[in-house]
Amino acid sequence: MQLGVFAKTFTRTTVEEMLDAVVAHKLDCIQFNFSSAGLESLPDKIDPSLAKRIGTAVRKRGICMAGVSGTFNMIHPDPKQRADGFRRLEAIAASCQMIGTNLITLCTGTRDPEDMWRGHPDNDSNNAWRDLAMGMQHALEIAERHDVFLGIEPELANVINSAPKARRLLDEMNNPRLKIVMDAANLLHASELSRASAIWQEAFDLMAGDIIIAHAKDLAVDGSFVAAGKGALDYDLYIRLLRSVKFNGPLILHGLSETEVDASARLLRDKLNQNR
Repeated sequence: MQLGVFAKTFTRTTVEEMLDAVVAHKLDCIQFNFSSAGLESLPDKIDPSLAKRIGTAVRKRGICMAGVSGTFNMIHPDPKQRADGFRRLEAIAASCQMIGTNLITLCTGTRDPEDMWRGHPDNDSNNAWRDLAMGMQHALEIAERHDVFLGIEPELANVINSAPKARRLLDEMNNPRLKIVMDAANLLHASELSRASAIWQEAFDLMAGDIIIAHAKDLAVDGSFVAAGKGALDYDLYIRLLRSVKFNGPLILHGLSETEVDASARLLRDKLNQNR
């Protein structure tokens, strides 16, 4: 596996300085966010010269861009906001070849009108599923036009809040461009830590062949997300499960500060070496 980090973990003035920080921490890859280039995370437009500059800077440093964030609320209750998100998603997709990635990560959305990472009772409704399915079809049409993949992540506060729901969406879309971002911490409530093994096993059984990228953050007993190694998750088990499905892609640190990167990276390197 390639060990990487969310680009926005490092706050720097330029993309080049951010990438130099990634190299200094001996990491192999990044999950990019356009905020690291001085734009909005979901830009209205992306100048081709900036996109080419980003791609050149990544290649010169010998690291890979595992993916780029394209997250917006795909089922926002306001259809105009959804339409704006899809327009911006197309701008990101059009830049992917230039910046050097073929993966855009997405948020499957929530009916909460203010925070796309906050749950809502209507997320489990038939109407929410309908809007997600229609939106995902639109997103996949964009992906086809620009020859990229889309990665969705089961996330407790979103419509796709479990592995079975992710499997249902994969089957309904029936499109090889739709992939899974595996994040073990996002599959559990803190109250379910004792059942983590069974919940994770189900997730890997259902999504094994579709995992394109994996995330590494931790879950504390109070329910908060913390840096890998500072919570209650069994990282030996997580790494074994990734290896059991022949996953050999990017493992991306996030949910941590820059000062925590070295300790979390060291932990993951040790676990990867121990669980070969």
